[in-house]
Amino acid sequence: MSIENYADLITTAKNETNPQRLLFVFAKAVLPDDATPEEKAAFEKGEGGALDPILCVDKTPEEAASFATLVAEAETTGHSWDVAFISAMSGHAGQALNSDECVQPLNMMVEQIRLGKISQFLAISRDGELIEIY
Repeated sequence: MSIENYADLITTAKNETNPQRLLFVFAKAVLPDDATPEEKAAFEKGEGGALDPILCVDKTPEEAASFATLVAEAETTGHSWDVAFISAMSGHAGQALNSDECVQPLNMMVEQIRLGKISQFLAISRDGELIEIY
């Protein structure tokens, strides 16, 4: 199944043979301190900049069934974000992973995003649209 939107992601995760755990990293677009005037101008138009991971969480597909609920929960942290990166981890032998087993993969995901290595993750806007970041 092709994942076209958030609902497709949840459906796909629920249909996997082994239970899935979804990893979410919320990031804010920021302008580096050493940005050139051209980079500053582009950033003001909503282009360029860097993505700073500010919040991460793991959830089962059932816990994250609604994107609106996920966004509302993220809002309660007081952190503003622009993009959510999503990955998944598969359980084993029909058993779901627990949150403790997701700590290291989430930390690795945060580091990959900081380094700009984001091609292996789904990216979704605050509006719930899948996006491509180049």
